[in-house]
Amino acid sequence: MKITKLRPLILHAPVTRGGIADSTHSITHWGAPGVAIHTDSGHVGYGFSGTHAHLPTDRLIVDCITNSFGPLLIGEDPCEVRALWEKLYHQSEIYWVGRAGITHLALGAIDIALWDLKAKQAEQPLWKLLGGTNQKKVEAYNTDGGWLNWPMETLVSDCQRMIDEEGYRAVKIKIGGPSANEDLRRVEAVRTALGPDVRIMTDVNGRWSLPRAIQTGGRLHDFDITWIEEPICFDDLEGHRRLAQSISTPIAMGEQLYLATQFRDFIHAGAVHYVQPDIVRLAGITEWWQVADLAHCYRLDVVPHVGDMCQVHQHLCLAHPACSLLEYIPWLRDWMLHPAIVEDGYYVAPETPGAGMEPTAEAIAKINQI
Repeated sequence: MKITKLRPLILHAPVTRGGIADSTHSITHWGAPGVAIHTDSGHVGYGFSGTHAHLPTDRLIVDCITNSFGPLLIGEDPCEVRALWEKLYHQSEIYWVGRAGITHLALGAIDIALWDLKAKQAEQPLWKLLGGTNQKKVEAYNTDGGWLNWPMETLVSDCQRMIDEEGYRAVKIKIGGPSANEDLRRVEAVRTALGPDVRIMTDVNGRWSLPRAIQTGGRLHDFDITWIEEPICFDDLEGHRRLAQSISTPIAMGEQLYLATQFRDFIHAGAVHYVQPDIVRLAGITEWWQVADLAHCYRLDVVPHVGDMCQVHQHLCLAHPACSLLEYIPWLRDWMLHPAIVEDGYYVAPETPGAGMEPTAEAIAKINQI
């Protein structure tokens, strides 16, 4: 099987209720710039990144895919995924202008598409190709009801509905608003409504200063919070280390780390407890697996951030021993041919060959209109 061409793709999917917000951004659509890799066997592999649906940025990503990385892929065997990752990372001129950010997002989309092709050629779902078992249970926690722009009543009712009607036993809510006391009132209201047996995660999206994180984050212990996510600036290794020593609530982070070496440094410093690598920020599945193995060596739980809207990450969690819990956000559900399925709070193991990123015909038509 040889690669014959690359086709750039840009998909923009509307988010919940027309718009959501965390402590730093508000968005109406989720962007999925990516690629379809065609082969002489007729197999097509799909890989997407994840953005805030900013069209000029998305075009930069797909331009990098097709013009910078694409010429190095034509004629290659797509099943030699790890060797191709090394080739693209080290031999492209991109190496000299940036080893993170847009270039990494582009390489990640390609890597996902290559793994998709490898699984399709083997006629297996990716989780099985990677050595997983459908006997494993991966619990889902729902993030899509805890947005910071929801008023208190909506926040509480959405979280209650997820537990009572949809079968989840864990939810995540956004905090990091202007008032620390309001943040705590939101957490207290959700805990009171859901009771003591439901896991509640909180996410600050890097908004707090270290003093506020120590003061407000320390009070989250009173509500039995599973973790506080991205409490301070994403790149502040020393700040996370000092915070981890100052509060009892565990720290989760990683969605804004782009390199395996960054994860190495945070893990080694004891600055993170729940490790959250994302294939769309790291350079795809190949680098994600390195991070998951590293975290497993430290006996830390890997709970991925889902910039792919959980389509590929469900496969990885089914296959990797460090994973038993995965975020769920449904924004690409109507755009994928085989969307991720959660039943009674757990992911259903996909049976279709591939990595789960193939868009529907309707999605392809919308892609052509962008």
